[in-house]
Amino acid sequence: MWRGMSALATRAAWAPFRLCARCSTRAESLVPGSTIFALSSGQGRCAIAVIRTSGPASRLALRSLTALREPPPARSACLRLLRHPCSGEPLDRSLVLWFPGPQSFTGEDCMELHVHGGPAVVSGVLQALGSVPGLRPAEAGEFTRRAFAHGKLSLTEVEGLADLIHAETEAQRRQALRQLDGELSQLCQGWAKTLTKALAHVEAYIDFGEDDNLEEGVLEQANRDVRALEAALGSHLRDARRGQRLRSGANVVVTGPPNAGKSSLVNLLSRKPVSIVSPEPGTTRDVLETPVDLAGFPVLLSDTAGLREGVGTVEQEGVRRARQRLEQADLILGVLDASDLASSSSRSFLDTVVAPLVAQSHESGRQRLLLLLNKSDLLSANAPAFDTALPPHLLLSCHTGAGMDGLLLALKTELSAVCGDPSTGPPLLTRARHQYHLQGCLDALGHYQLATDLALAAEALRQARRQLSHLTGGGGTEEILDLIFQDFCVGK
Repeated sequence: MWRGMSALATRAAWAPFRLCARCSTRAESLVPGSTIFALSSGQGRCAIAVIRTSGPASRLALRSLTALREPPPARSACLRLLRHPCSGEPLDRSLVLWFPGPQSFTGEDCMELHVHGGPAVVSGVLQALGSVPGLRPAEAGEFTRRAFAHGKLSLTEVEGLADLIHAETEAQRRQALRQLDGELSQLCQGWAKTLTKALAHVEAYIDFGEDDNLEEGVLEQANRDVRALEAALGSHLRDARRGQRLRSGANVVVTGPPNAGKSSLVNLLSRKPVSIVSPEPGTTRDVLETPVDLAGFPVLLSDTAGLREGVGTVEQEGVRRARQRLEQADLILGVLDASDLASSSSRSFLDTVVAPLVAQSHESGRQRLLLLLNKSDLLSANAPAFDTALPPHLLLSCHTGAGMDGLLLALKTELSAVCGDPSTGPPLLTRARHQYHLQGCLDALGHYQLATDLALAAEALRQARRQLSHLTGGGGTEEILDLIFQDFCVGK
C-alpha cells in the first residue's frame, strides 16, 4: 500500500511536466522554429553517452525530463534523475548541462545529457526526447550548420572541424586544429580588408577626382595594395596542393627492379603483411595500396611490380600499371639490391627512372625521390665502395631492420616538403574549393590591372572581394553547403 501511495505521489509531482506529442499540439504550435536532438558521442556501448539538444524548445525538454522549473546555472553540471515525460518512468541518473543562447556552440539554447552509455539507456532517453513537443531528430551535421548560420563558425572553420573529426595522423590533427581556430578565415578577412580599402580609394577617386581636398596618390596606393595582394595569393596557389595532400594523404610509390625487396619494405612500413614476399622475381604483378601513418603524415603507400622487360603478358601489364602509378606519385621510394648494383636491371633502373628524377631535383612542384639500397646485410665487410656517381642514397636492410630509423627521419623530411609543416608557416589550402575561389580572386585582380576605365577597375575589385566572401561562407549556394555538411555525423 505504501509503495502504491509513493508511486501516486511521484506521478502527481511529474504531472505538470508530462507534455506528450500526441496530446499537446497546442503547446507545440507555440514553439517558434524546430528544436533538434541527437546522440553526439559514438554509437555502441560505452561508459558515458552524450545526448544534446539545440533550439527554442530545449528549456521545455529540460523541464519535461528533469522536473526542474528553472534550468540549472549555465555551463555547470548537476546530477538529476531523468524520467519519461509521458509515463514518469525513471530512465537514468544523468549529468545535466545548460547552455543558454547565444553563448552556446550553435548560438541557440542547448542542453546536454551525460547518461550511462548502454544501448537501452540511450534509446530510452532519445525516445523520451522525441515525445516532447517541438523536438525532432537532428540530421547529419545539423548542429554545426546551425552554428554556421548563427555566425559562430565561418565556412573554413566548419571544414576544419570536419577535418579534425576525421583526422587520423598527428599532422592532420595539427592542420585541422589551426583551421578550426580560424587562421585561414582570418587570413582571408585580412585580404578582404585590403580589397575593401583599395575599392574605397578607387571609388573616392571616381567621385571626387576633381576635388582639391582629395589626398594625393590615392590610386597609386590602391595599385600597390593590389600588387601586394596578388603576390600573396600567388604564393598560396603555388603551394603545390600541400594542404590537400595533408588532408587526403600523399601518394608514396615503392618501385625498383624485381627482387630488390620492395614488398618487404612495404610490409615493414605498414606494419602488416600487405604484399607476398618470395625469392622468386616478379611475385608482385599489380599495384597494392595501403593507407599508412608515416612519421605523423597520412600516406597512401603503393607496392608495384618490378620494372623489367621481356616477361609474360600478365607481368607486363603489371609493369605498365607500375609505370602509370609512378607518374601519379608525390614521393618515390626507389629500391635497389645493394649487393647487385652492377646487374643490368639495376643499371637500367638507375638510367631510366632515377637519373631523370635527379635531373629535375631543382624544379618546383617536382616529384621527390628517396633512393634506398636494400639488403645491406648481404654486403661483406671488405666489399668495395659504391660508385661515386651513384645519387644520394640510404643503406638499409629490411631483413635485419638496420637503417630503418634513418629512413623514417628522411621520410619525415620529404613528407614535410610534400604536405607542408602544419605547425609553422601560413595556413594551408585544404580543399579544391579554396584554390578555386583564390584563383577567381587572382583573376579578378588581373582584370583590375588591365582595366582602362576606373568603373571597370572598381567592378573587378568587387568581384575579387566576392570570391573571398564565397571562400569563408558568405553568399555560398545551398548545394555547396550541403556537400560540406554531409561530411558530419548525426549529433555534430
